[in-house]
Formats: sequence, structure tokens, C-alpha cells
Amino acid sequence: MFGYRILFRTAGAAVVLLATAFAARADDNNTQKATEPSDSELTALERQFEKNLSGSVLVGRFSVDGKQDDGPGKPERYEIESVKKFKGDYWVFTARIKYAKRDVKIPMTLKVLWAGDTPMITLTDFTIPGLGTFTCRVFFHGTRYAGTWQHGEAGGHMWGQIERAESEKDS
Repeated sequence: MFGYRILFRTAGAAVVLLATAFAARADDNNTQKATEPSDSELTALERQFEKNLSGSVLVGRFSVDGKQDDGPGKPERYEIESVKKFKGDYWVFTARIKYAKRDVKIPMTLKVLWAGDTPMITLTDFTIPGLGTFTCRVFFHGTRYAGTWQHGEAGGHMWGQIERAESEKDS
């Protein structure tokens, strides 16, 4: 997914969270066992969100604050195998990451909040061992995504299209 080392230090680092952390979140009091909701428990918007992102590729660009002379932004690409609602505001994203000599598929539990009919991934000061601490807000609308990212002193914007993965296109 990532062929550029700089992506981990910049915008790609924000969404790399989709593929590199293992944090499973339970409710605040940790007294109930989390279970996946049935289809009848999902709203129509939640079902559409699962359908739109499962088997998708986010293809776009990112910018770095203070680096406006870099042109229209650097390319980024994120492969998402599946998205399933877990419990409450938490969703399990299974994503693939290609970085240096690594090529791994990892499930990650992320918080998704809704602004009306628009879902947004929200992470605040989330530490990934070996990579650092990240904050991001990425929202999805129609066939587009956009957001902001922060990794230490570096931050910026990200934007692009939600496309079907090649295997999904061929089906």
C-alpha cells in the first residue's frame, strides 16, 4: 500500500492507522462482552458505509503544512479489505499495508462518528509502537474522502477518491 517512506512521517501516517494498530476498544466500564451487531441492528447508513468501504482502495493525495511549494500534494493509496461494525461507535477495519519489505493485512478497531449522514474516523493522540503518535479526522462522502492528520510536529490535509479494489472490479 505504501511505497514511500515519507508517508509514515506525513499524511499517510494518519490513515496508516487503518492498517497498523491492534487496539480493541470495549465500552467504558468493560462489563459487557462486545459482539458484532446483526444486519437488522445496523441502520441503512451503516450498511451503506460497510458496503462502500469494504473491498475499496482510497486513492488520493496529501499535503504537508508549510510545504505548499510541493505542488498539488503527494500521492497516497490505502487498501481496505473489509469494514464491519463492532460495537457502539467502534468499527473493525481490515486493511493491507505495504511498506518497505513488509506486506501485511491487519484488523484494527477504530471509532467512527456520524455528522448526519456523513461518517468520520476519529483518532486523538493514538500511539503506534515504532511509528509515533497520531491524530486524524477523515470523513467519507459519496465516492470521496478528505481529512486532516497530525504526526508530531508535522500535519496537513488528505483527500481523494474511494475506488473498488481490482478484485472487486473484476467480479
